Amino acid sequence: MDLTKTNNDYQALLDTISQVYHQGRNKALKLVDTVLVQTNWQIGQHIVEFEQKGNLRAPYGKALLESLAHDLTLLHGKGFSRSNLNQIRLFYVRYPSFDAFSKNLSWSHYCELVKIDLDLERQFYEKQIELENWSVSELKRQKNTALFLRLAGSRDKEGVLKLAKYGRIIEMPEDIFHDPYVFEFLKIPEPYRLSEKKLETLLLDNLQAFLLELGKGFTFVGRQYRITLDNEDYKIDLVFYHRFLRCFVLIDLKVNKIQHYDIGQMNMYLGYFANEETTTDENPPIGIILTREKDDLLVKYATYGMSSQLFVSKYQLYLPDIEELRAQLERILSQPDVEETP
Repeated sequence: MDLTKTNNDYQALLDTISQVYHQGRNKALKLVDTVLVQTNWQIGQHIVEFEQKGNLRAPYGKALLESLAHDLTLLHGKGFSRSNLNQIRLFYVRYPSFDAFSKNLSWSHYCELVKIDLDLERQFYEKQIELENWSVSELKRQKNTALFLRLAGSRDKEGVLKLAKYGRIIEMPEDIFHDPYVFEFLKIPEPYRLSEKKLETLLLDNLQAFLLELGKGFTFVGRQYRITLDNEDYKIDLVFYHRFLRCFVLIDLKVNKIQHYDIGQMNMYLGYFANEETTTDENPPIGIILTREKDDLLVKYATYGMSSQLFVSKYQLYLPDIEELRAQLERILSQPDVEETP
């Protein structure tokens, strides 16, 4: 019997076996990585406990790792450089309890996580990796753009602690918002002059990175989305749909300082979508105006009495000032706990 790729049944068998093979291979790789994480934790434990017993004090810590790197490499080959041993040691220092770290993350993820000094910040990124299935490159990008610090800056102390413990849980419209948004992936140096159309084009040319910055759940619908009112056409820069909030998200881009009429225009767009585009089983739309500059007082007064689902945020084309964001977080965390009144 001649079994060839033209035989549909035979081709289906090939596809099924290939799928099973890839699934099994991925499971095996994940299992190997899980064992690697646990093994490295145990190695780190032995190193730290050896130090703490007084066999070698702090000044000799570097010499200990260098000696171990030399001798372990002779015994077992690659994987025991001083740099790797330092990461392994730090892994145990950051996670001194075997139950303190997730068994679902790869060793490459933990090599990035252990570099974070602040426990709250590290816990947040650990949760987000699991929630959004970040790759290592995505984790690096979110760390470099200080996502946790940007999200934390718009919360109170209780909100920051909740963010660190549970990650970024999308339950309400404000959960998808942060300030500022960072578009460093566009690689546009300062000083820059962009038209709104050019900025929109660049964002869509880098849609994968843009979606990562927006957060999980966004699905692209269209650009220059046309609506007609009183025989006049209006165009919304970008329209998305959020799968978890089950609503449209409208985004307008402003390359200059936001004006009060920009806010009024977005409010009109929200009204149109709420009445003309949203179905009965969907939630009201969300509007986000991304602007290069904004005056918080102007925004406060211009949005007075409007929908609480209209947000105005700054965007920037360069990495944020990390130390400034950390100082802001410290101010938030230093706030006294609010006691409930009996």
